[in-house]
Amino acid sequence: MGIGYKTSWLAVPGGDNGEVADALGLHTRVTMDWETGTETAYRRGVFVASPVAGWTLAHSRVHLPAGVADNGPSLLAWLRSLGSRLGDVQFFHTDRIGESHAWARVEAGRVVRAYCYDGDVSLRIGEPTEVEHRLGVGVRGTEEGMASWDDAAWDDWYADMPTERHVMAIAGEWGICPLAIPETPSPGDGIHGLPPGVQ
Repeated sequence: MGIGYKTSWLAVPGGDNGEVADALGLHTRVTMDWETGTETAYRRGVFVASPVAGWTLAHSRVHLPAGVADNGPSLLAWLRSLGSRLGDVQFFHTDRIGESHAWARVEAGRVVRAYCYDGDVSLRIGEPTEVEHRLGVGVRGTEEGMASWDDAAWDDWYADMPTERHVMAIAGEWGICPLAIPETPSPGDGIHGLPPGVQ
């Protein structure tokens, strides 16, 4: 098993898993191999893998990000906090059940791009990147006159909203797609832990 759909993850260029675990404030840490850690993080906590192809990945279906109440201001504050500790960070989330999808990029501690869709577009920062333009997602958000749109206009708008496949494609273009990681990517163990506020 590995990191796939219906989860959230961070991709941090360089660094190590201890540094990422510290930035996330993980407690009750346990060393785990890739398969055990990724599977466990689908149920509880966060798994921070040892570096893969120059990237350190952290993922969790439930607890990443922890304590974030919305996909807007509180998510943005969390990303900025991580950026202040780690410098460069990428965040991705996808859940086809609730049609909730997000991606964000922090460079040198600054959020340069963020897009979150969960029925509406709750966060939209920076200009769409080349891959977003090519895929036709991340371009539209809340638009003037939406309250008076007819069904055809809404259908067009929803057709331009992202799916889980788009999130994976953006992750791959920006650096690393979890679906492309081999089943046994690294001999090193990772760290599983619980974020602040989770017991």
